[in-house]
Amino acid sequence: MEKSTTGNTTRLCGSVEGKPAFSHMSRNRRFFMFPLRVPRLSGAEDLINIVCDEELMCSLEPDGSPMLRVTGELRSYNNKSGVGNRLLIFVYANELAFCDGEAENSITLRGTVCKTPSLRMTPLGREICDVLIAVNRPFGRSDYLPCISWGQNARESSLWCVGDAVELEGRIQSRNYIKNSEGRQIKKTAYEVSASTVEKLS
Repeated sequence: MEKSTTGNTTRLCGSVEGKPAFSHMSRNRRFFMFPLRVPRLSGAEDLINIVCDEELMCSLEPDGSPMLRVTGELRSYNNKSGVGNRLLIFVYANELAFCDGEAENSITLRGTVCKTPSLRMTPLGREICDVLIAVNRPFGRSDYLPCISWGQNARESSLWCVGDAVELEGRIQSRNYIKNSEGRQIKKTAYEVSASTVEKLS
Protein backbone atom coordinates (compact mmCIF):
# COMPACT_ATOMS: atom_id res chain seq x y z
CA MET A 1 0.00 0.00 0.00
CA GLU A 2 1.27 3.49 -0.83
CA LYS A 3 2.41 5.73 1.99
CA SER A 4 -0.36 7.98 3.26
CA THR A 5 -0.04 11.69 2.51
CA THR A 6 -2.91 12.65 4.80
CA GLY A 7 -2.10 10.40 7.75
CA ASN A 8 -5.34 8.49 7.29
CA THR A 9 -6.06 6.51 4.12
CA THR A 10 -8.55 3.66 3.85
CA ARG A 11 -9.48 1.52 0.83
CA LEU A 12 -12.27 -1.02 1.00
CA CYS A 13 -14.05 -3.21 -1.51
CA GLY A 14 -17.04 -5.27 -0.39
CA SER A 15 -20.77 -5.80 -0.67
CA VAL A 16 -23.38 -3.36 0.61
CA GLU A 17 -25.54 -4.80 3.38
CA GLY A 18 -28.87 -3.02 3.79
CA LYS A 19 -30.17 0.37 2.71
CA PRO A 20 -28.46 3.63 3.71
CA ALA A 21 -29.99 5.25 6.80
CA PHE A 22 -29.89 8.93 7.72
CA SER A 23 -26.98 9.60 10.09
CA HIS A 24 -26.69 13.34 10.80
CA MET A 25 -26.55 16.91 9.47
CA SER A 26 -23.32 18.92 9.24
CA ARG A 27 -22.81 22.32 7.59
CA ASN A 28 -26.23 22.02 5.94
CA ARG A 29 -25.28 18.66 4.40
CA ARG A 30 -27.14 15.39 5.02
CA PHE A 31 -25.07 12.32 5.77
CA PHE A 32 -26.09 8.68 5.51
CA MET A 33 -24.65 5.45 6.91
CA PHE A 34 -24.63 1.91 5.53
CA PRO A 35 -22.72 -1.28 6.38
CA LEU A 36 -20.15 -2.77 4.00
CA ARG A 37 -19.35 -6.47 4.29
CA VAL A 38 -15.72 -7.30 3.47
CA PRO A 39 -14.59 -10.97 3.49
CA ARG A 40 -11.17 -11.98 4.81
CA LEU A 41 -8.90 -14.62 3.29
CA SER A 42 -9.64 -16.79 6.34
CA GLY A 43 -13.32 -16.91 5.45
CA ALA A 44 -14.37 -14.58 8.27
CA GLU A 45 -16.00 -11.26 7.41
CA ASP A 46 -15.81 -7.70 8.68
CA LEU A 47 -18.91 -5.50 8.72
CA ILE A 48 -17.74 -1.89 8.51
CA ASN A 49 -19.96 1.19 8.76
CA ILE A 50 -19.58 3.71 5.92
CA VAL A 51 -20.68 7.35 6.23
CA CYS A 52 -21.08 9.53 3.13
CA ASP A 53 -22.85 12.74 2.23
CA GLU A 54 -26.09 12.68 0.29
CA GLU A 55 -24.59 14.28 -2.84
CA LEU A 56 -21.88 11.62 -3.13
CA MET A 57 -24.37 8.83 -2.55
CA CYS A 58 -26.82 10.18 -5.15
CA SER A 59 -24.05 10.50 -7.75
CA LEU A 60 -23.37 6.77 -7.51
CA GLU A 61 -24.76 5.01 -10.57
CA PRO A 62 -25.49 1.27 -10.25
CA ASP A 63 -24.00 -0.74 -13.13
CA GLY A 64 -24.82 -4.26 -12.02
CA SER A 65 -21.45 -4.82 -10.33
CA PRO A 66 -21.69 -6.81 -7.10
CA MET A 67 -19.04 -4.90 -5.16
CA LEU A 68 -18.62 -1.32 -3.95
CA ARG A 69 -15.20 0.32 -3.70
CA VAL A 70 -14.83 2.90 -0.92
CA THR A 71 -11.90 5.29 -0.52
CA GLY A 72 -11.84 7.46 2.57
CA GLU A 73 -10.67 7.88 6.14
CA LEU A 74 -11.25 5.95 9.36
CA ARG A 75 -12.88 8.26 11.89
CA SER A 76 -14.14 8.19 15.45
CA TYR A 77 -16.97 9.93 17.26
CA ASN A 78 -17.44 10.22 21.01
CA ASN A 79 -20.99 9.04 21.61
CA LYS A 80 -22.44 10.90 24.61
CA SER A 81 -26.02 9.70 24.16
CA GLY A 82 -25.59 6.82 26.60
CA VAL A 83 -26.90 4.39 23.98
CA GLY A 84 -24.50 1.99 22.24
CA ASN A 85 -20.71 2.12 22.23
CA ARG A 86 -19.04 5.21 23.70
CA LEU A 87 -16.54 5.40 20.84
CA LEU A 88 -18.11 5.04 17.40
CA ILE A 89 -15.75 3.99 14.59
CA PHE A 90 -16.66 4.38 10.91
CA VAL A 91 -15.16 5.08 7.47
CA TYR A 92 -15.88 8.53 6.05
CA ALA A 93 -16.16 8.04 2.29
CA ASN A 94 -14.48 10.46 -0.11
CA GLU A 95 -15.09 8.28 -3.19
CA LEU A 96 -17.59 5.55 -4.04
CA ALA A 97 -17.66 3.35 -7.15
CA PHE A 98 -19.24 0.04 -8.07
CA CYS A 99 -16.75 -2.58 -9.28
CA ASP A 100 -16.35 -6.28 -9.92
CA GLY A 101 -12.90 -6.53 -8.36
CA GLU A 102 -11.69 -8.60 -5.44
CA ALA A 103 -12.39 -7.78 -1.80
CA GLU A 104 -10.01 -5.24 -0.26
CA ASN A 105 -9.46 -3.93 3.25
CA SER A 106 -6.36 -1.78 3.71
CA ILE A 107 -5.50 1.23 5.83
CA THR A 108 -2.50 3.43 6.59
CA LEU A 109 -2.47 5.60 9.71
CA ARG A 110 0.09 8.18 10.78
CA GLY A 111 -0.53 9.71 14.18
CA THR A 112 0.49 10.06 17.81
CA VAL A 113 0.33 7.54 20.62
CA CYS A 114 -2.14 8.98 23.16
CA LYS A 115 -2.35 6.14 25.70
CA THR A 116 0.33 3.89 27.14
CA PRO A 117 0.40 0.69 25.00
CA SER A 118 -0.76 -2.50 26.70
CA LEU A 119 1.06 -5.76 25.92
CA ARG A 120 -0.80 -8.95 26.84
CA MET A 121 -1.04 -12.62 25.99
CA THR A 122 -4.03 -14.28 24.34
CA PRO A 123 -5.43 -17.56 25.78
CA LEU A 124 -3.63 -19.33 22.91
CA GLY A 125 -0.30 -17.82 23.91
CA ARG A 126 0.04 -15.12 21.23
CA GLU A 127 1.44 -11.71 22.15
CA ILE A 128 -0.90 -8.81 21.35
CA CYS A 129 -0.51 -5.09 22.01
CA ASP A 130 -3.34 -2.53 22.26
CA VAL A 131 -2.48 1.02 21.18
CA LEU A 132 -4.69 4.11 20.90
CA ILE A 133 -3.58 6.45 18.10
CA ALA A 134 -4.66 10.08 17.65
CA VAL A 135 -4.75 11.09 13.98
CA ASN A 136 -5.21 14.77 13.11
CA ARG A 137 -7.70 16.00 10.54
CA PRO A 138 -8.84 19.46 9.34
CA PHE A 139 -10.55 22.06 11.54
CA GLY A 140 -8.40 21.18 14.55
CA ARG A 141 -10.05 17.82 15.17
CA SER A 142 -8.52 14.42 15.83
CA ASP A 143 -9.69 10.85 15.52
CA TYR A 144 -8.86 8.43 18.33
CA LEU A 145 -8.43 5.01 16.78
CA PRO A 146 -7.86 1.72 18.64
CA CYS A 147 -5.19 -0.48 17.05
CA ILE A 148 -3.76 -3.92 17.77
CA SER A 149 -0.56 -5.62 16.67
CA TRP A 150 0.76 -9.15 17.04
CA GLY A 151 4.01 -11.00 17.73
CA GLN A 152 7.16 -9.00 16.96
CA ASN A 153 5.03 -5.98 16.01
CA ALA A 154 3.33 -6.21 19.40
CA ARG A 155 6.65 -6.25 21.23
CA GLU A 156 7.88 -3.28 19.19
CA SER A 157 4.76 -1.17 19.68
CA SER A 158 4.69 -1.96 23.42
CA LEU A 159 7.88 0.14 23.71
CA TRP A 160 6.18 3.24 22.35
CA CYS A 161 5.50 6.15 24.69
CA VAL A 162 2.65 8.65 24.83
CA GLY A 163 3.47 11.41 22.35
CA ASP A 164 5.49 9.23 19.95
CA ALA A 165 4.76 9.76 16.25
CA VAL A 166 4.04 6.43 14.60
CA GLU A 167 2.80 4.90 11.36
CA LEU A 168 1.10 1.57 10.83
CA GLU A 169 -0.51 -0.34 8.00
CA GLY A 170 -3.11 -3.06 8.21
CA ARG A 171 -6.84 -3.62 7.97
CA ILE A 172 -10.02 -2.61 9.76
CA GLN A 173 -11.67 -5.43 11.65
CA SER A 174 -14.99 -5.84 13.43
CA ARG A 175 -15.23 -8.09 16.47
CA ASN A 176 -18.39 -9.21 18.26
CA TYR A 177 -18.38 -9.59 22.04
CA ILE A 178 -20.82 -9.98 24.92
CA LYS A 179 -21.09 -7.29 27.62
CA ASN A 180 -22.80 -7.99 30.94
CA SER A 181 -24.95 -5.02 31.99
CA GLU A 182 -27.28 -5.07 35.00
CA GLY A 183 -27.60 -8.85 34.83
CA ARG A 184 -28.23 -8.88 31.08
CA GLN A 185 -25.95 -10.03 28.30
CA ILE A 186 -25.74 -7.51 25.45
CA LYS A 187 -24.14 -8.33 22.10
CA LYS A 188 -21.84 -5.53 20.90
CA THR A 189 -19.35 -4.95 18.10
CA ALA A 190 -15.88 -3.45 18.54
CA TYR A 191 -13.88 -1.94 15.69
CA GLU A 192 -10.10 -1.70 15.57
CA VAL A 193 -7.16 -1.58 13.18
CA SER A 194 -5.21 -4.82 13.03
CA ALA A 195 -1.68 -3.74 12.08
CA SER A 196 0.54 -5.81 9.83
CA THR A 197 3.44 -3.31 9.93
CA VAL A 198 4.34 -0.75 12.59
CA GLU A 199 6.98 1.98 12.63
CA LYS A 200 8.05 4.66 15.09
CA LEU A 201 8.77 7.87 13.19
CA SER A 202 11.75 10.07 13.99
